[in-house]
Amino acid sequence: MSPTKLVLDTSIFFSLLLGGESAQRRRLLADPAYAFHGPRFFLVELFKHKERIARASSLDEDELLECFHELLARLIFIEEGTIAVGTWMEARRLCREVDPKDAPFVALALHLDCPLWTDDEELKRGLRTRGFDRFYEP
Repeated sequence: MSPTKLVLDTSIFFSLLLGGESAQRRRLLADPAYAFHGPRFFLVELFKHKERIARASSLDEDELLECFHELLARLIFIEEGTIAVGTWMEARRLCREVDPKDAPFVALALHLDCPLWTDDEELKRGLRTRGFDRFYEP
């Protein structure tokens, strides 16, 4: 049986790095029954906020780097160029008035036909009002 696909938003990743993860979330991320996907843009978001993460994290530098490594090793990166133009247009329409920077994550969820896992409640509310409600809720 193939693993369940989920698109992982950076909000989940950030909360794990900041020490706010629950034991349930940590187990879920280690569970081979799930395949976590992210657009390459994920890395841009990660590096954009790396200083803030380092300051806010309860982990020392070596622990933080080890956590980065563990989490990134579980993520399957998908090139944005493999997503159809029509899918991008739909993702941009959905995200335009909520948060345009989330369009790559929504586009990937649409492309892979799988749920988006995010802690961003504002994003969820905005997307739901526009007809997207494919969210993973552990």
